[in-house]
Amino acid sequence: MNVRELKRVYFIGIGGIGMSALARFFREQGTMVSGYDRTETDLTKQLVKEGIAVHYDDDISKVDSKAELVVYTPAIPKDHKELNWCRDNNYPVYKRSDVLQWITQALYAITVAGTHGKTTISTMIGYLLRETSYGCNAFLGGISVNYESNYWSSSKDVAVVEADEYDRSFLKLHPDIAVLTAIDADHLDIYGTVEEMESAFIQYTKNIKAGGTLLVKHGLHRAHELKGPSTISYSLQNDAADVYAANITQKNGGYIFDVIGRDWEIKSLHLQIGGMHNVENAVAAIAVTNLLGIDPELVKKTLPGFKGIKRRFEYLLKTDKIVYIDDYAHHPAELSALIGSAKQLFHGRRCVVAFQPHLFTRTRDLADGFAHSLDMADEVILLEIYPARELPIAGVTSQMIADKMTNPAHTILSKEGLLKYVEVAPLDLFITAGAGDIDKLVQPIKHILETK
Repeated sequence: MNVRELKRVYFIGIGGIGMSALARFFREQGTMVSGYDRTETDLTKQLVKEGIAVHYDDDISKVDSKAELVVYTPAIPKDHKELNWCRDNNYPVYKRSDVLQWITQALYAITVAGTHGKTTISTMIGYLLRETSYGCNAFLGGISVNYESNYWSSSKDVAVVEADEYDRSFLKLHPDIAVLTAIDADHLDIYGTVEEMESAFIQYTKNIKAGGTLLVKHGLHRAHELKGPSTISYSLQNDAADVYAANITQKNGGYIFDVIGRDWEIKSLHLQIGGMHNVENAVAAIAVTNLLGIDPELVKKTLPGFKGIKRRFEYLLKTDKIVYIDDYAHHPAELSALIGSAKQLFHGRRCVVAFQPHLFTRTRDLADGFAHSLDMADEVILLEIYPARELPIAGVTSQMIADKMTNPAHTILSKEGLLKYVEVAPLDLFITAGAGDIDKLVQPIKHILETK
């Protein structure tokens, strides 16, 4: 299907982060876009401001009857009236991943996959391409702080796409440059076993177009099975990789570092966001700019302006008295990177983490890892599990994580209890983390901390 020629597109689940990026893509090229979502959010409100009609009740009378394409997300339940009506009436109904497939087939595509880091790396690549005037169409899984959006367009036929492993949707993409960041156990409700999930990532690398490049994190498990036409490895500091960072120093909650390639280097790069894992993410993004032939001096000039992604090591407050960081971390490896980086950057402060587990299956499968990661903090507050698309599982609660922790300074609180805790507790380094609805507490917490 030619996505450039469509006149009317209808979205079922339009408020999702990936769906809304596609909705914006079609809207920007002059397509009539409308859609349904379950609840109104800041993102859907913004879509409405941009001229996209959104409704919140599952009502077939509100479907665009003249739609030439209906796009839905796998999160939509199978008994959804609108979705089934569109199918029964022979509308062309496709998943979001199908539309991304058409885009990656039609454009020069840079896709970023992996269980961690993909949102930051894809946003960073998109930012660097935009600000160096190379240009790209960016389809992201997070909101860029620089542009307050998860999508931007360009007349250049280049796409930067975050490749989501959930529901195996990333296997439909056809990249020219494929980035692979990590293959840790996750989404075992979909894949069943770690081995099956690893095999999916291996398959992802087999979809690279002829003449394309795989940019892969150095040292991944089963790396010898990855199949790029050509392969480049990257690392934070391991000089066995093809591209890595060196001479890293901290400055004002950010970093100064060099990036060293096999036959190129850029010295004294400045990254203004926190987290050593973000230095590694920057190495990957800068390696992509090198593959594209972008002037390294432009990259060096542009990188300091990168403000990050909402809920990715996002500084809500950073003063002499209090540092408040919010992060989307919902996997043990992400929590370890988050807590470790925060404690390193703000050494000597007492690190308190409020964490909301996401999904019963993930909590069940990774409880040991969550406990081990959270033990790195000085104190931990656990919220109850955010169920998202799942029904409860007997015996799987936040207490399951608490029982495995060795640090006795932990408690389980309600959301209201967390706000009351923030009001009275002496805090100088505070972190909220999780992929559920803990983000709704961020602004209230910030307000409490500002007024204390």
